[in-house]
Amino acid sequence: MLARRRAKTTSRFVGSTFAVFAAVAASLFAAPTAARSPLLQEIEVNAHQITQFHIGRSETRFGPLEFVGGMSLAGGGDFGALSAIRFIDAGVHFFGVADTGFWFSGKIERDDDHRPTGITGFSMQPMVDGSGTPIDGKWLTDAEGMALSDGQVTVAFERDHKIQEFVLQPFDMGGPQSTLDLVVSRAELRQNRGFETLVHSPADGPLDGARVAVTERSIDADGNIFAAILEGPQKGIFKVARSGDFDITDGAFLPNGDLLLLERRFSMASGVAMRLRRVNGDDIRPGALVDGTVLLEADMAYQIDNMEGLDVWRRSDGALILSLISDDNHSILQRNLYLEFLLVGE
Repeated sequence: MLARRRAKTTSRFVGSTFAVFAAVAASLFAAPTAARSPLLQEIEVNAHQITQFHIGRSETRFGPLEFVGGMSLAGGGDFGALSAIRFIDAGVHFFGVADTGFWFSGKIERDDDHRPTGITGFSMQPMVDGSGTPIDGKWLTDAEGMALSDGQVTVAFERDHKIQEFVLQPFDMGGPQSTLDLVVSRAELRQNRGFETLVHSPADGPLDGARVAVTERSIDADGNIFAAILEGPQKGIFKVARSGDFDITDGAFLPNGDLLLLERRFSMASGVAMRLRRVNGDDIRPGALVDGTVLLEADMAYQIDNMEGLDVWRRSDGALILSLISDDNHSILQRNLYLEFLLVGE
């Protein structure tokens, strides 16, 4: 009964949060030309619609997930390397970071059946320091995880391990305002395998809205993945069980408080694979080792690539939607993909 009550309350919270984001988006994305950074690049994005997730097959249901649609994306300039995405206005206006040290934003176009068909108003701008000067070098700007709430953007960087806060101004992003405690010792954070997931927990859940961070593959002596509750009364380290050679690339909390993790695997022999795993939110606490149920696993027989970004949002008809993006690493052998799934029964 308690779990059902919490799920219902959290669902109301999620709905009100998206309503707030929608109001914020209306002002943020209507910024006048004068408010736009001179560093902003407006980029035309070409989108090729994806109608089948399983290549050459027509089924749309994959366990508890139903494939809505997707797009393969291409653009000029610095387009690509998309690492994390969050919606400011549910399913419409998005904001994110590329691991080459760029912010990006834009708007998703849809058909009458809610399927994504294109991207408009896409722009990118480089991350800058406190004086407004673009930060040069992958080592300092390898942005991997991003959380968004109440006009605040929090970004997790690996290589030069840090978690920093910024003011959300989609067309004129400034330098960092503050830096958070990593909680996990720097000695435990592996090079190029640091924090990849950064997400706000539900405000009325057991973590009281605390930000949660999970590393890609910084592991302990038992092979478990370091993660942390970054603030609040339960601030501390927990760990995620690693299995199947998958690394964690992003995450999002579901309305009932469970944590959904996006994972990726790559080998020269079998290519790339992705996995979605659902962790019971009540299990996340300092000192815990958490695992989860696999909702979806897909290999190169499916429309996937180097899947790195995940967000969860409520559609206008009430459906709970998962949005995933891939990072092409600016390689001609990889693609920037945007995929959507409906989580059935949520």
